[in-house]
Amino acid sequence: MAKEPRSLHGRVAVVTGGGRGIGKALALALTSEGCRVAIGDVDAVAAESAAAELGNGAVGLHVDVTDRPGFTAFLDEVERRLGPIDVLVNNAGIMTVGPHDQEDDATAIRLIEINLHGVIHGTKEAMRRMKPRGTGHIVNIASSAGKSGFPHLATYCATKHGVVGLSEAVRLELRGTGVEISVVMPGIVDTELSAGLVETPAFKNSSVDDVADGVIDALKFTRFDVFVPKSIGATWAIFNLVPRRARDAVGRALKLDRALTGADHGARAVYEARAAASAPAADGVIAESAAESPESAAA
Repeated sequence: MAKEPRSLHGRVAVVTGGGRGIGKALALALTSEGCRVAIGDVDAVAAESAAAELGNGAVGLHVDVTDRPGFTAFLDEVERRLGPIDVLVNNAGIMTVGPHDQEDDATAIRLIEINLHGVIHGTKEAMRRMKPRGTGHIVNIASSAGKSGFPHLATYCATKHGVVGLSEAVRLELRGTGVEISVVMPGIVDTELSAGLVETPAFKNSSVDDVADGVIDALKFTRFDVFVPKSIGATWAIFNLVPRRARDAVGRALKLDRALTGADHGARAVYEARAAASAPAADGVIAESAAESPESAAA
């Protein structure tokens, strides 16, 4: 007997990084399902504009997920305006592309603070709010890069592996509490984040609506693993049954490595400049790291 989908009507849903791209598409999809949506984004204007487009009482507020007290205050404000949070989508994230040994410390810190520590904190806050009520759903946006490794994407892969591992562990902690968690692992999605990347013959780029559909499905049917497209999940499962050397050979044959190594950095310049300014609260961590580095001491 087919499982009945859960209604999302009237639920309070929060999407971080919701001012554009996947986050905005998710916010629209949630609104279409009858949710009362709050959009958080480091770009307050983008958040407010997206909320205005959604209508239906949507709220758009500034949030820098690397500012932990600020992130908590943002969620408090959402609950003050809309009521207890039923769905939290930890979507905010950035991606930089390039050889690992050429990546500076500031870039690595920014990636970790936004992509991983922001999700860790958001997940904690959601658990603390949802567990006492015995209901709620956390959605962590990871990546197919959280299940494998890709050249010129090392630190990003590390953060997304972290999000997958975090979600796996929290899933076990939440068993029996009434609170659910899903981890979403898209391939390349047509957004600013993927500007300049090479589309591979093995997997066509997904749209933001494809990802939003996957999330809505996970919320309605309580799914944990969400691959977009679904074929990525099947491919990953098969890859793990064969020796590493064979996996590497197939990956090269499918030109999976060229998606990043062949990236057009000129086409990515605007996005990466914006990404570099997307975590104001992390600047202190970056400055402290720079002050403690051997290069700074030598200078």
